[in-house]
Order: sequence, then structure tokens, then C-alpha cells
Amino acid sequence: MFFVNLTLRAAHRDPQLLTEFLARGVNPELGLDPVLMDRAGEGWHQALAERLDAQGLTPSLHLPFFDLQPGSADAMIRAASRDRLVRAMQTARIYRPAHLVGHVKYDHLLYMRTYDQWLERSVETWEAVMDAWPDHPPLYLENTFEPEPWMVARLVEALAGRGRNVGICLDVGHWYSFAGGQGRGNLLEWLEGFAPRLSHLHLHDNDGSTDQHKGLGQGSIPWETVFPWLEARGLEPTVTFEPHTQDAYKASMRYVAERPGYFDRLGVSAPEPLGA
Repeated sequence: MFFVNLTLRAAHRDPQLLTEFLARGVNPELGLDPVLMDRAGEGWHQALAERLDAQGLTPSLHLPFFDLQPGSADAMIRAASRDRLVRAMQTARIYRPAHLVGHVKYDHLLYMRTYDQWLERSVETWEAVMDAWPDHPPLYLENTFEPEPWMVARLVEALAGRGRNVGICLDVGHWYSFAGGQGRGNLLEWLEGFAPRLSHLHLHDNDGSTDQHKGLGQGSIPWETVFPWLEARGLEPTVTFEPHTQDAYKASMRYVAERPGYFDRLGVSAPEPLGA
């Protein structure tokens, strides 16, 4: 099973965009952001969930992350972040997603000397969020601006150690751009650092300068290292493609079609016709 990102705010704003996306016949990873949450009521989400079900599509759901700081030292900001995420979990239940994705949001500039305290606060927040939906599907926590893999892995390990249903989402594009992977060349360090809990991949490409969300093969990320490493380790994470344009989507699907050895074992195949 694989997914392609669909921003719910864009779908709410432009019903034609939603229709075109659903015509692809691929499972969406629904991006839930605070702006959309304040605009769309439960009825809109319920109608979309029924539409997905009627088409035989299984969504995943990306929790909001704009301006949120689950591990903030400021109790008011931390509470606001928790409350927004709790509300998002209540909306997520409507869609019965295969899994959830959330951002770790560790700010190494603010908390470089107080990681352990940040970690304790983050665990408390995420536990409260997961308690809002006790039988929730797996929650995969994703790297964004964290410069080292352990900054993500320690949070996931701490939550897993408390019996929580969590794993790691490796966003390869974020590693390459935000974490300086293009210059540091430390992909294997990240893969090995995440390996015990690596459950999901976010796949998009860039040239290392910024988070461009190009199609696979349109940037310079060393994918020829990623997929053989997964096979060698016997890992089969689920996959979300995150193109931000139709051209990027088509490029990623061409990449998949031309490299079945990389993708067949991950349950990924290009839909026909390509890019429809």
C-alpha cells in the first residue's frame, strides 16, 4: 500500500482539484492543517470520508504542525499545541486512516542544551494526544529541521518504551535539505539511526538548497542508496509520495515504473495510465 499527499485545505478550496486527485485511484495522505480545521466542519470531513470509502481508497492522515511546539518550555504554547493536536485526532477518527503522521518539531537552536527536558515535555504532550484516541492506528513521527537522527529516534523510543503505538517516518527530502544531507553525505547514518523503528517513508526530491518537493529523479537525492539499503536490512516501510505539482507526480510515477526492483517489495506500483 502506498499514498500520495493531498492537502485538505486545497481540496476544500477547489473541489475540482479533489476530483482530479481521486481520479488517479491512489490512496491519499490527507494533510490536516489548522486553517482547514477552523473552516471545515465535521460534516465536510464525513462526506469526504464516505467518498473515499465508496472508491475503495484507504487514507492516511498527517496531523497539523504549523506553529505547533509539543515540547515547548512555555506551558501556554505547549498547551495550545496539545489542544490543537487532540482536536486533530478527533477529526482523524472520521477517516479511519491506516496510520497517522506527526512532526517531532525539535528546535535544536532553542533546546540544544536542554534536550532531555524537551524530551520529557514532548513525551507528555504526545501521550495526551494519543490518549484522545485510545485505539488509534500507528503514529509515525517525522523528521523536519532536526540536524541529527537521534533527536527524532530518542522521542520515538521513549514513547514506544511506554507501550505507545509509534514508529518513525523518514522524510528523505528533509534530511537532504533541512538537515544538510546534501553537503554532509550522512544518509547511512540516518538510515541506521532510524532502522529499529523505521516504519514509513516520505518520498520527494530536491537539489539540497531547499525543500522543493520535486518528483523522484528531478533532484539529486541518492535514491540508489536508499532502496538497496532497505532490502539489505529486510525493511518494508509504507510509502507516501509528496509531489507538489502534477509534473512532479508524473516524474515520481515514471521513476517507480522504471525501477520495479526498488518498489515491488514495498507494495508500490505506478497507476495506469501514468500521471492520470
